[in-house]
Amino acid sequence: MLELAQVDKTFATRKGASHAAVADIDLSVGAHEIVGLVGTSGCGKSTLLRIVSGLEAPSGGAVTIDGRRIAGPTPEIAMVFQEPRLMPWLSVTENVRLALLDLPRAEQQRRIEEVLGLVGLVGFSEALPQQLSGGMAQRVAIARALARRPRILLLDEPFSALDSFTRMKLQDHLLALWEKANFTMVFVTHDLEEAVILADRIVVLRGQPGRVREVFPVGLPRPRRRAAAEVQALKEEITLSLDLS
Repeated sequence: MLELAQVDKTFATRKGASHAAVADIDLSVGAHEIVGLVGTSGCGKSTLLRIVSGLEAPSGGAVTIDGRRIAGPTPEIAMVFQEPRLMPWLSVTENVRLALLDLPRAEQQRRIEEVLGLVGLVGFSEALPQQLSGGMAQRVAIARALARRPRILLLDEPFSALDSFTRMKLQDHLLALWEKANFTMVFVTHDLEEAVILADRIVVLRGQPGRVREVFPVGLPRPRRRAAAEVQALKEEITLSLDLS
């Protein structure tokens, strides 16, 4: 289980003052659960994800997996950013290999073939990033993250730069990967429909510093139809919670 206990993060400013990004965050995420983080701009959603990943150290509190404290990046946790962050001079295969350089070459190749199969890009293994569509490039980024076989996958608005049709296709594809690979998933999004379609629970952050204000269990069977009345009703309920001061 992933646990955040009384997590705070404060940044120093250039003028010697300080800025509190998040405060008093308590959150538990169970094995194979999907949790969506939503909230207004500036409430610390991305900062919180970076703390969970080990890329940022909390100013207070702790992040643990099964009781073990996370003190830095770990192979148990992988992160996908808003941009694919692919090396333009490397092929799809070599971009995925970047996550595996500490492994024997034969094991690297096995994992590369495995994850490219999972994301449907076997036929593009030698393509360069500029030869890929935006959706394909983001699938390479997801493949690179999954190549480490993480227990927890973090995603920071991974589909926000894509058109709505591609976004919906990748949402469905991500759910299919989650069902096959059995990882836990925590993602940040501004798209409330995306949150309802993907998540088991939706955590609402508000304020500066950001604090957990509400948690919405989704409780709808999958697959979820975007136009379904239950999906739209929950989306409206979350919208109202974000509008509260």
